[in-house]
Amino acid sequence: MASACTNGLDTGFVALGTTKVAILGVVQGITELLPISSTAHMRVVPTFLGWPDPGSAFSAAMQLAALFAVVTYFWRDVWRLGSGSIRAVQESDYRSFEFRMAVGIVVATIPIVIGGLLLKKQLNACGSPLRELWVIGAASVGMAVLLAIAELVCRHKRTFEEIRLRDAVVIGLAQVGALIPGVSRSGSTLTAALFMNLKREDAARYSFLLGLPAITGAGVKELMELRHAGLDAQGWEVLGVGLASASLSAFVAIWTLMKVMERFSAWPFVIYRLLMGAFLLLIVWLGVLDPMI
Repeated sequence: MASACTNGLDTGFVALGTTKVAILGVVQGITELLPISSTAHMRVVPTFLGWPDPGSAFSAAMQLAALFAVVTYFWRDVWRLGSGSIRAVQESDYRSFEFRMAVGIVVATIPIVIGGLLLKKQLNACGSPLRELWVIGAASVGMAVLLAIAELVCRHKRTFEEIRLRDAVVIGLAQVGALIPGVSRSGSTLTAALFMNLKREDAARYSFLLGLPAITGAGVKELMELRHAGLDAQGWEVLGVGLASASLSAFVAIWTLMKVMERFSAWPFVIYRLLMGAFLLLIVWLGVLDPMI
């Protein structure tokens, strides 16, 4: 079903109402922080339920729920990096771990900011070709293959404290891929971190922390655009319900991913992404669903 527009902005979530958006908020919260692509699920789940596409604006705004969950779960790391960086500036100790880590996170955010600005019209436009099902399916399969290679060939021995600026740059460049629905921000950064030979749990931890500026920026920017587009009171109410349900489920998603990466590996996510991507490509090829639906 086609999505809706408000002054050119994709706002299909408003027509869904609070109950359906609460359900999609749970899906969004879980998939936003697991390496399986929230945008993909925001296209696929409504399609199979016969609901309208909630739109890219919904997915972007829901990142504020992910922000809440990440800051809450990793509050010690966030406090350490923030306070340590301020102290380093005050003492002119620019070689401190906290300051170098904070600088790395800022530098790693620059590529996705540039990419987001360049693709702004394509990303938020109603009926964006980037949200076609075949694009999502292909991206999902591609990332599954890359994540599998990272599991097979990398050593996973480096710790969080061994992260350097070059690692941040590489992982930041990989984060740009998240602009393509089906790739996943956490999936692209986690995969890149594993390729840098980080331990699985430290790769996941760094992926979350590195994403904080991008998540914050995308969420705040989308709220401002929705306000500028003239979203009505009902729309804000529906969005608020989605944010509430997404915040709770996002926290569960972080806990789940950290436990899986600590005790096992990324293979469950590889298999899931591969199956989902192959299924989407198959139904598009068979003509079961219109790829533009």
